Amino acid sequence: MIAASPIYEADPWGGVEQGQFLNAVLIADDPTCEPREWLRRAQEFERAAGRVRGQRWGPRNLDVDLIACYQTSATEALVEVTARENHLTLPHPLAHLRAFVLIPWIAVDPTAQLTVAGCPRPVTRLLAELEPADRDSVRLFRPSFDLNSRHPVSRAPES
Repeated sequence: MIAASPIYEADPWGGVEQGQFLNAVLIADDPTCEPREWLRRAQEFERAAGRVRGQRWGPRNLDVDLIACYQTSATEALVEVTARENHLTLPHPLAHLRAFVLIPWIAVDPTAQLTVAGCPRPVTRLLAELEPADRDSVRLFRPSFDLNSRHPVSRAPES
């Protein structure tokens, strides 16, 4: 792993009534790993956490999405990998619409770009194009610790 964003709390996405989500972006590097292998690793993390796939966009204890993959070209430039196969589309076709993806991504890589409709776009610009309510629904997660609780991490009170 190269970098990890802070954790953000966000309203659920997808129209299913449920609790808040916690979101983060990780940037990893393994030159020997193809996109299909990254997907396999993501699904293995979900299985290890006890995830059971149920309702689409429904409640789950862990959801690992593969947003984009990059390879280094002969000139050392990063080139975005595209994939259109069963269970894997890269770049993620909805990433540019999700503030809960873009905000943590900018926190960890403010110069990131994502190809949308065949055109590389700065992630900061994609975020600016979202509705203010979408951007405002993503907040930095501030955990609180209650040493007397069996569940030591909870959401910090609003100030």
